[in-house]
Amino acid sequence: MMKNLQIVIIEDESATARNLEYILKEINPEIHMVKTLQNIAEAVDWFALNESAYDLIFSDIRLSDGLSFEIFRRVNIRKPVIFVTAYHDYAIEAFRNNGIDYILKPFDKKEVQRTLFKYDLLIASVSNNEHAETGILLQKLTNTAKKYKQSFLIHYRGRLIPVEAAKINWFRTANEMVYAHVTNGMQYIVEFTLEQLENDLDPALFFRANRQFIINKNAVDAVEYFFNGRLLVKIHPLPPEQVVVSKAKAMHFRKWLDQ
Repeated sequence: MMKNLQIVIIEDESATARNLEYILKEINPEIHMVKTLQNIAEAVDWFALNESAYDLIFSDIRLSDGLSFEIFRRVNIRKPVIFVTAYHDYAIEAFRNNGIDYILKPFDKKEVQRTLFKYDLLIASVSNNEHAETGILLQKLTNTAKKYKQSFLIHYRGRLIPVEAAKINWFRTANEMVYAHVTNGMQYIVEFTLEQLENDLDPALFFRANRQFIINKNAVDAVEYFFNGRLLVKIHPLPPEQVVVSKAKAMHFRKWLDQ
């Protein structure tokens, strides 16, 4: 592992920042914590004055004053970022904003160690003079970035049927089975849980609406305000039960639709 690695943490939850620092030091005592930044405004000011004071950034995505992607739009940061978040849904945008990896909370030592190993491999693959240039690292990352599931091979009545992921309107779980409803009107049982699908499907196209549904953006006809800040989503074809997005997910769901 790279010695004397200089790390900046962007995290508005002090306990999470301390936990990450503890894990990093446990993995490699020679890691130096340069700075912990708690919000966009503070980060923009600090990075503007400290362009070369660090090697790697660990950044949460949702901060108290917005999404951390705003930092990378306002300051020219040429160092790689590992995003640490509780949400799957920002994966695509993370890789567009200096991201070389994406780990989910609650993280553990094994996960942090894995992502540092990936960073070391990327560093080793470029020359010393270029070792932390994000542009170079991201080019190296192209072949290792996560590939989302593009199709399903479904068992149906003694046959194997290939179905494009983009042609699935929605996935629904019921009676411990998961059903995929396709644009041609067919419905199939798939051998995945919604949790597995949430991780494997492109978050730019699919959204985990609630415990029962993952929906395709192209299947959304309309959205209505529902009780207690929730949203009622009208999708086609009409599913056997209503699709309701919780108040906690409502704002993110609207942003997802607006991309």
